[in-house]
Amino acid sequence: MIKNFKWLLLVSLTFVACNSDEEPFVDPNSTDGTPLTAGTADFSKYVSLGNSLTAGYSDNALFYAGQDSSYPNILASQFALVGGGEFTIPYMSDNTGGLLLGGTQIAGTRLYFNGTGPVPVPGTPTTDITNVLSGPFNNMGVPGAKSFHLLAPGYGNVAGVLSGQANPYFVRFASSPSTTVLADALAQNPTFFSLWIGNNDVLAYATSGGSGTNQTGNLNPATYGPNDITDPNVFANVYNTLVDQLTANGAKGVVANLPYVTTIPYFTTVPYNPVPLDAATAGQLNAGFAAYNNGLLFAQSNGLLTAAEVARRTITFSASSTNALLITDSYLTNLTSFGIPSLRQATSEDLIVLPARSFIGTTVGGNPAQVNGVSVPLADNWVLTKDEIQEVRVATDAYNATIESIANAKGLAFVNANALQTQIANGGITANNFTITSAYVTGGGFSLDGVHPSPRGYALIANKFLEAINATYGSNFKGVNVGLYRILYPMDPLNF
Repeated sequence: MIKNFKWLLLVSLTFVACNSDEEPFVDPNSTDGTPLTAGTADFSKYVSLGNSLTAGYSDNALFYAGQDSSYPNILASQFALVGGGEFTIPYMSDNTGGLLLGGTQIAGTRLYFNGTGPVPVPGTPTTDITNVLSGPFNNMGVPGAKSFHLLAPGYGNVAGVLSGQANPYFVRFASSPSTTVLADALAQNPTFFSLWIGNNDVLAYATSGGSGTNQTGNLNPATYGPNDITDPNVFANVYNTLVDQLTANGAKGVVANLPYVTTIPYFTTVPYNPVPLDAATAGQLNAGFAAYNNGLLFAQSNGLLTAAEVARRTITFSASSTNALLITDSYLTNLTSFGIPSLRQATSEDLIVLPARSFIGTTVGGNPAQVNGVSVPLADNWVLTKDEIQEVRVATDAYNATIESIANAKGLAFVNANALQTQIANGGITANNFTITSAYVTGGGFSLDGVHPSPRGYALIANKFLEAINATYGSNFKGVNVGLYRILYPMDPLNF
């Protein structure tokens, strides 16, 4: 009887324990509710390297609030939950954006949406690059930097800004005029780093409509122009040097590859065929281009053009709301010596740059017969043609092969930003009940410059970086709620 009573008491105590008011601990910041862990990573000294995407550039400018929403700052806020240290940022002086050099404005203010389109915020910048900040700084993102710039001595020397030999943003926080971005990063002895670099090695070529030079085969970046494509071997050597030195003392890190620039709103917003014409106007245009079309047939009859190129170059307008734009194309057979210009109409394989939307349809000198994009061809800087797109893609693929190969060899976390952006551009990504797409203004993923992410876009990127870190180092970061991050900034910089 006593024995049975003891067993009954034991069962009763167990039942009480299981029904107590104490709930098991659930960590809201982890993926699985278990206590948050850094895994095998050490986030006590985190340093980020990169370009404008790392700095938090948005709406065509760098400004205080944008820097706060940069993906490295979001990462640092998560790292702080597991022992991550202070994350310092070379903040701009205001939320207006823009730069001064000794009181002279050298960069414009940020954009805001005024209800009909993006316009610059009124006002004058207060950030003068001659006011050098005292570092060091954990966010080493430098807007405009190409891969090889991170290794370039003097990239922070104010004397080289106007000649293009130095970067005004790095001038503000370089430890000395002769230092390099990498040297200032290494001087902090990082235990963890992020590296996202290479976008600008093709971006400037693309945004300029391919007006630069494809430098593939030229191993001397000192001879490159600002809009040129970096040779893939130069990129590979630079990237290998960066990662080798960053990991030399045992630091772990996360790297990201490069999206195709052709998937961003800067290239996908303006259609190739936005020209509305009535029958009379179309007839006048066709009569005007009859001589050009006949010249193409003459060139074909003399073996100078193939039938396929003649068909590609023949200009025809119709009574329609979807006439294709008239463009110049340097990849066409050069017949200027015969008085035949290199003209054709755009196709769906060409991309019209975002700024062209305010240029198409304007007239030359007020002459209603000379309409840009219709009777007057768009110059090369307004269009990224099919052949130029291919050059950008080939270079991007080469850079990405390097990035992934080195990441695998070094055991680094790897973010496939190329696949991420492709998904955003093709239907979008849903997170925290919000669908983020690349639609200009309304999609939520991009800012008003059509190139750089919005705060919500940066939050999504940060979460993807955290997913890669979890997978490689065994951490369990849940990430941030992207819905808490805005899409657009208001005009008033005091009303954020």
